[in-house]
Amino acid sequence: MKIGIVCYPTYGGSGVVATELGLGLARRGHEVHFITYKRPARLSAFHENVVFHEVSTDDYPLFEYTPYDTSLASKLVDVVKFERLDLLHVHYAIPHAAVAYMAKKILLTEGKYIPVITTLHGTDITLVGNNNAFAPVVAFSINKSDGVTAVSESLKQQTYEYFDIHNDIRVINNFIDFERFRKVNKDHFKKAIAPNGERILVHVSNFRKVKRVEDVLHVFGKVYKEVPSKLLLIGDGPERHNLEELCRKMQLCHETRFLGKQDAVEELLAIADLFIMPSGSESFGLAALEAMACEVPVISSNVGGLPEVNIHGSTGYLSEVGDVEDMAKNALAILKDESQLREFRKNALAQAKRFDIDNILPQYEAYYEEIVKMAVY
Repeated sequence: MKIGIVCYPTYGGSGVVATELGLGLARRGHEVHFITYKRPARLSAFHENVVFHEVSTDDYPLFEYTPYDTSLASKLVDVVKFERLDLLHVHYAIPHAAVAYMAKKILLTEGKYIPVITTLHGTDITLVGNNNAFAPVVAFSINKSDGVTAVSESLKQQTYEYFDIHNDIRVINNFIDFERFRKVNKDHFKKAIAPNGERILVHVSNFRKVKRVEDVLHVFGKVYKEVPSKLLLIGDGPERHNLEELCRKMQLCHETRFLGKQDAVEELLAIADLFIMPSGSESFGLAALEAMACEVPVISSNVGGLPEVNIHGSTGYLSEVGDVEDMAKNALAILKDESQLREFRKNALAQAKRFDIDNILPQYEAYYEEIVKMAVY
């Protein structure tokens, strides 16, 4: 099958999932065409059966803002026609689902029907789409898609709650590529970070307010008082400066490392003892799943799709949003008991294997075939 994938080419979860999905499909013999304004972050090398089409975003004196939607629609029409695509799979409702609908209507005037599947990832529904200014476009685009998927049961239910959706939404979870995310021996690296055998706590995010990274520091502060430990903060974003200020105020900077964005995050997860994810909103919790694949237990909030990933009392613990006291208590329960830490590591890996890419890819392939067969010309 020839598949066009439209996504944001950034470090965010939707772009990562879309890229890994495309690469997985290419390995299974499908021809995959990525269509976006720059090469996706995880599309860093040559891959067989993969083609990248860059969307030009030239500035025009007439426009205050570059008309990306129009450029993308034109590129989609061009790629569908000349690469003879069978399907467009767009990730994130705004603007991709709306733009795909426009491209589909243009192609219809030339006698070409292209089925469109929209995958909802989270903030396109819970933050962007729930804005009254965008809500009509989001609902229209979802209802006009030939197929719709959501990455968790929680996100599916939120979408129905927020919008008047008539389309069926299929839940196809995010996934893990165990060729990449797995625990490997990095003892030399661990000794460089924690030379005296300190526990290592890790957080990965884009440092937006919704990720509540300040709670990570507060949890770590309580853990550090009782257990010798180090904190690795991986990522970057608008809250970085505030976090650095808080770290200094709490006098934790000598035990905390701000590592910025990392391409090889799996190497850092390989040395971790605990992963902290106190988000105020989380449609799935891909970063937590990546940690679990590396045998790292998770301390997280209980919002959105996180309870579908992190099993309370087995792979880690869930707490109410903002309850840093409970999160710290649960973290200490794991870190102070070596046998419990081993058990939670084992359980985390077993749970992560449920989301192995080899289990999820066939679900997408079956859905593609279903939608293509059902497409109304």
